Amino acid sequence: MILVIDVGNTNIVVGCIDDEKTYFVERLATVRTKTELEYAIDLKNVLDIYKIHRRDIEGGIVCSVVPQITSIINLAAEKILRKKILVVGPGVKTGLNILMDNPAQLGSDLVAVAGIAEYPVPLILIDMGTATTVCVVDGKKNYIGGMILPGVGVSLDALTARASQLHGISLEAPRHIIGKNTIECMKSGVIYSSAAGLDGVVTRIEEELGEKATVVATGGLAKNIVPHCRQNIILDDDLLLKGLKIIYDKNRNS
Repeated sequence: MILVIDVGNTNIVVGCIDDEKTYFVERLATVRTKTELEYAIDLKNVLDIYKIHRRDIEGGIVCSVVPQITSIINLAAEKILRKKILVVGPGVKTGLNILMDNPAQLGSDLVAVAGIAEYPVPLILIDMGTATTVCVVDGKKNYIGGMILPGVGVSLDALTARASQLHGISLEAPRHIIGKNTIECMKSGVIYSSAAGLDGVVTRIEEELGEKATVVATGGLAKNIVPHCRQNIILDDDLLLKGLKIIYDKNRNS
């Protein structure tokens, strides 16, 4: 098995995966002021919780959209595993044929790697984190582009920050679409507008593609929104981890 780490703006996703299964997926808070040692302790604690010893882990891979802590996370993982960790970046083979203006700007939208391996094309891949990113793969398995829109949590934070009488809320669906109190109204507005937004995005992308696509969603907030969508959207929590495992395998000899 390998250790997989995805550094996002809000959370760091940590998991262990091999060719057969995903052993666990956990999330740590992204804290830009933490030291290498503090992150190493966090990683060790997670592995200890699942009773996974470093000798059982053959290597690791890190992808990150937070450049200022990428090297810190990498060194923390190497401190725990005592092995070289692969960092996704320039020169790392992904197997993607990227038809974009500047392929180097793709960043960590690498769910497409696993999507192509696991699902029929064309594909619409939705990653719901701090931002919601939409990746589109055509019928020839080319990564042709996508969308970036504010994440569900960002929208909710913006709503509560600018309205002094509104309190922070969780993202469970209310009992009714038509809310009966302020909290229910906020929950309904955020959840159902997000679900309707995804439905609309999928419809418009399929219109531009000229054909129906397989739609897959992943990310920390996907499970809160996807069940309320009317489009047929597959929920796959492990998609990014699977993609990073594929990239690790492509680059292991180098």
